Amino acid sequence: MGKVLQYQHVDIAYRGNTVIHDVSFSVEDGEILGIVGESGSGKSTLLRAAMGLLGDTGMVTQGDIWYKGKDLPDLSDAKRRTINGPGIGMIFQNAGSSFCPVRTIGSQLYEAMTEHTRITRKAFQATAVDTLGKLGFHDAPDLLARYPFELSGGMQQRIGIAAAVLLHPEIILADEPTSALDVTVQKQVVQELLKIRQLYHTAMLLVTHNIGVVNAMADHVLVLKEGRVVEYGETEQVLRHPNQEYTRRLMDAVPRIRRGMSS
Repeated sequence: MGKVLQYQHVDIAYRGNTVIHDVSFSVEDGEILGIVGESGSGKSTLLRAAMGLLGDTGMVTQGDIWYKGKDLPDLSDAKRRTINGPGIGMIFQNAGSSFCPVRTIGSQLYEAMTEHTRITRKAFQATAVDTLGKLGFHDAPDLLARYPFELSGGMQQRIGIAAAVLLHPEIILADEPTSALDVTVQKQVVQELLKIRQLYHTAMLLVTHNIGVVNAMADHVLVLKEGRVVEYGETEQVLRHPNQEYTRRLMDAVPRIRRGMSS
């Protein structure tokens, strides 16, 4: 196994105010790493830094974020576009907001694929139907022909997850993918993410405030507080035998979800 993504002594600042302090971790091929912490701890900022989505006011001021020998913060926008999607996929908290309401789901996914690969519409249709089918969508052709406003928020989120998989990225960055969903749909999303890892050996960097989701999915967990690493290690060790009071309080504050989500 090799490192797919590696953060080395990373500092991140907005308008000169440092919000991430000396953070280091790595994600191995096929691994799921969960990052947990209270709101404002800097979890999402770590993901956005890898994707180049810190905006005009944010920047990596120290350290490196490595992907395949490339230091991501140093890349031009053009080089980032060749990596974002086919190399590093992204799932946002509200994936439905990224869909255009007046175009079909299929047309938007096709356009996204053609940004990175030459593919006919017929081949896209076959690929999309196959991918959606593997993730448990039994009515894939109908879904591709529908408009976003015809789908529930939960279904839009699940389609957004499927969209991130179409280009078979080596790693998916998932930013609170379950937080806006009810418990039933949360379980579906967790099961689909685990299925993606099983089918494609995709690594994942999962940001969430929900210890239960991390317990169900992650191989390792990093606990973040005010932009600093509090604990980092195997999920079983960190969640069952935390060294820090902060981690214990996080565990007490959220419901548990059984590991593997088998039922």
